[in-house]
Amino acid sequence: MNGNGTLIRILIVDDHPVVRDGLRGALERDPGLVVVGEACDGSEAVALYRPGEVDVVLMDLRMPRMGGVEATTRLLKRHPEVRILVLTTYDTDTDVAGALAAGATGYLLKDTPRDELIRAVRSAAAGQSVLSPAITSRVLSQVRKPSKGPLSERELEVLKLIADGNTNRQVASLLVISQATVKTHLLHIYGKLGVKDRAAAVSEAHKRQLLR
Repeated sequence: MNGNGTLIRILIVDDHPVVRDGLRGALERDPGLVVVGEACDGSEAVALYRPGEVDVVLMDLRMPRMGGVEATTRLLKRHPEVRILVLTTYDTDTDVAGALAAGATGYLLKDTPRDELIRAVRSAAAGQSVLSPAITSRVLSQVRKPSKGPLSERELEVLKLIADGNTNRQVASLLVISQATVKTHLLHIYGKLGVKDRAAAVSEAHKRQLLR
């Protein structure tokens, strides 16, 4: 259940019926969760989603007709409030970056233990970002790699709002993106500026005269 004591409603999106059945069984063993719908691809997920009727979309990545990244992009464009938790077997840098850049609230691998999956669903329903440990390590390793590229226009927007004292949640609201996307932008900013946290990023940006 969510913080209000109500059931967390889930839409499962996966092109394999056996996977959908397994996920439904695993999730509904928890009395606080209920699967309210299933979609066999991203296109069907976009058609099925109804605001106020689904709390978390559990999204596979690679599916026929429309994959998870495109479906995530379309859903968030139409319904900025949607919480999308990617659940996939793919963990390449391209897959992870694509899903997070599209605005996914979290990214989990299908070998995630049931208890961790349920915790992730609850966190996603609350608007909190979720990454599997393997994905977190991969993202952090990318951040630690030196980058000499300039900050993108969106990264500058994020950095300016952070410099003004806004939280990740506030930045997400102001830019109409998910908190997961804000975190992804911050990780890219840290890598490009060669820093490890937001305070150091703001300080370095001032030294480079990136902030006015």
